[in-house]
Amino acid sequence: MARVGVDVGGTNTDLVLEADHGVYFHKVPSTPNDQSDGVLVGLQQLCEQAQVKPEAIDLIVHGTTIATNVTLENDGAEVGMITTRNFRDILHIGRHKRPYNFSLHFDCPWQSRPLVKRRNRIAITERIRPPSGEIETPLNEDEVLEAVALFKKRGIKSVVIGFMFSFLNDTHERRAKVIVEKEMPDAFVCASSDVANVMREYERFSTAAMNGYVGPRTSFYLNNLKDKLAREGFSANLRIIQSNGGIATVETCSQRAVTMLMSGPAGGVIGGKSEALACKAKNIITVDIGGTSADISTITDGQIKVMNPRDTYVSGHPVLIPMIDLVTIGAGGGSIAYVDSAGGFHVGPRSAGADPGPACYGRGGEEPTVTDAQVCLGRLDPDKMLGGDLPLDKAIADRVIEEKIARPLGISVTEAALGIIRLVNSNMALAIRSNSVARGVDPRDYSLIPFGGAGPLHGVALAEAVSAKNIIVPVAPGITAAMGLLQTDMQYEHARSVIASLSNIGSDSLTTINRVLSELSGACRKDLENDGVPASEQQYQKIAECRYHGQGFELRAIIKTDQVTESSVTDVIDSFHQQHQLDYGYAFLDGEVELITLRVIGLQYVTPLKVPRLEKSGKSSVKDAILYSQETVFDDAESHSTPRYDRSQLRDGHVLSGPAIVLQHNSTILIPPSYTATVGEFGNLIIEHNH
Repeated sequence: MARVGVDVGGTNTDLVLEADHGVYFHKVPSTPNDQSDGVLVGLQQLCEQAQVKPEAIDLIVHGTTIATNVTLENDGAEVGMITTRNFRDILHIGRHKRPYNFSLHFDCPWQSRPLVKRRNRIAITERIRPPSGEIETPLNEDEVLEAVALFKKRGIKSVVIGFMFSFLNDTHERRAKVIVEKEMPDAFVCASSDVANVMREYERFSTAAMNGYVGPRTSFYLNNLKDKLAREGFSANLRIIQSNGGIATVETCSQRAVTMLMSGPAGGVIGGKSEALACKAKNIITVDIGGTSADISTITDGQIKVMNPRDTYVSGHPVLIPMIDLVTIGAGGGSIAYVDSAGGFHVGPRSAGADPGPACYGRGGEEPTVTDAQVCLGRLDPDKMLGGDLPLDKAIADRVIEEKIARPLGISVTEAALGIIRLVNSNMALAIRSNSVARGVDPRDYSLIPFGGAGPLHGVALAEAVSAKNIIVPVAPGITAAMGLLQTDMQYEHARSVIASLSNIGSDSLTTINRVLSELSGACRKDLENDGVPASEQQYQKIAECRYHGQGFELRAIIKTDQVTESSVTDVIDSFHQQHQLDYGYAFLDGEVELITLRVIGLQYVTPLKVPRLEKSGKSSVKDAILYSQETVFDDAESHSTPRYDRSQLRDGHVLSGPAIVLQHNSTILIPPSYTATVGEFGNLIIEHNH
């Protein structure tokens, strides 16, 4: 009996396997043309390493960037949209927001890169009357058939249906979907009420359009992977992590591909939280630095935060799907450094990716990257990358940095390499501040947790830059996101807009609220039962998304009781006030609180991944873990003869004094002078400044 977490990044695919006889880690290069190839190679190698047969694996939890990549590369499906007459241009008009108010050359992504071309947005006759949801004008089914005929003629394979006020009554959307599915059986079809059954027509239509845009490729990938696994003897249940941090089936994620847009980063946040709790730290900043990007999230009191609906944008398009609150920037080991035509020095967001990768990989890359700079400074030893599985070429790294950076700027190769590191660290520090200080969070009360293959090389510098309390390096930094996948609960969400004043609640509103909560709970129960979750293991969370009367957007408040009553409404209002205080630093305790959306989350809690405790250090000396020493340049430009420690030889209680570098297969940890690292009971390294 075993289970596996597989996280596919832009550069590497990370895997962790938990079996009765231990926990095993592995990392292989990603295969951008078909991510499933890298997944299969990694699984087969990991099974050999752990001496586990493919059929012995019960569960595979997968985090993938496939949906994200579609949006970043702007190569999604050609989408057709059926919408209410006179409202075909909602996707173009948006909210009249200018991304950069004072720019003469500003770009509106929803106009310059529309998810649905205007000619493919077909308006038909139908009308639902607000606020009752009564049918004012019946659906014209002949017009739906005409739209379908046009889509067929144009070769469109993805169709979305978005009608005004369908969140009050989705009868017309349901009927139109039945017609389209009958006439276009091979097409990807979804309705706005399938993915975001809430008010705000622009955001709802955009979410449905995004689902249609990424759905076909995502669905094909997931089902193709499922088939390949079966052919190779893996009979395990395949589950996919969603943007909200929960896992769901291939079938669910294929239909609601939009829920996977932040699938990759979500596992890292959960893994970072788990590592922090093992060290009894509840206030943390997770920094997941891979080969292509850095994902940053702030966790207060051990609670992962879900983004406010107003902030859930992907590639410039609003997406009303619950997402873990994080910031992603183009900064990683593969980020390319360059000097522009005006002499400006930049690092990222463009990345060398997995192929050809950094120049030092020797695969034909000719542009300097952050990894090349680390090699040049002696922080990555050429014969130790991935435990020696990936030999690096320092001569190539030195040459490309000299040719592309040092010579144009008139500085030495070492100064150029240090400049690359300092600049990428500055970019990441700004992102950390935007997710913490800018939101009223004081990093001095938080531990910084760097992970991803490149994270621990930058961790101390980033902690210094933002004044974090200390640094906690996970047991397997390069595999932390994959480990997070095995800490993730089965999770389904259903939501519906119910607009009512909570401060002046009436019996009719209470009846409606309880009826909708019951229906949403039933939908979650059906999802869990379809996934084979027994009733005894089903858990439900009820959420009221509220705002002060007149506000533009809402915040989440917890509903703690099964039924909402006149007395329990006060608890919901208090929960909203507390969340508003936490998010904005103030609350209007006498203000009228308005309910906008009800949401129910159906859960099955999983057994967390169990990392074994280390042996106590006892009489063993930390010096026994030293492999050799080598000259290394640190951020202050000083060079030190720096010992390399084998992390597998470190024991609970060992203390390492900087300068030091700790080597392991999936990552390298940099401990500068004047810093000390203490090994924790589970093998985490707690790095602190020597005061």
